[in-house]
Amino acid sequence: ADMRAWSGLTGLRAVVERLRPRLRTFHGENGRELLDVPDAPLPDPDTRAPPRFLPEYDNLVLSHADRSRMFNGLGPGLPFPRGRAIGTLLVDGFYRANWRVIEDDGVATLTIDRFARQPSDGPDVVDEIAAEGTRLLAFISPDIPEHRMEFVPSP
Repeated sequence: ADMRAWSGLTGLRAVVERLRPRLRTFHGENGRELLDVPDAPLPDPDTRAPPRFLPEYDNLVLSHADRSRMFNGLGPGLPFPRGRAIGTLLVDGFYRANWRVIEDDGVATLTIDRFARQPSDGPDVVDEIAAEGTRLLAFISPDIPEHRMEFVPSP
């Protein structure tokens, strides 16, 4: 189903069945079968994924038939902001906030919209997000002399 959502192609069941002997199979928490390449590294199940800022319409979000695995009720909820270049912030692999960068008068400002701490967050989660945000600003606005970051509202 994920392959179909990602590619838009139908009739992939036969292709997957031909590939099955060369794939590693798993079962998710809901019992659904998951497939992967046999030599892919597997982290320890307790390994936390670092915060990541995904761009608008990122394939990681759009390529899943069942997006609830990523959203898991952890996002900021409605109304979903509209506008130019609104991305997704993942914390430990799950959707947690929206973000955007606005460049104006020599300042690039990263706004993280409606992030809320969760009981599973470590004590340094905001610092980890800020560090990744600093790297994001350096990457997407390298020629802007000043970089700022704001959480709205403040966590």
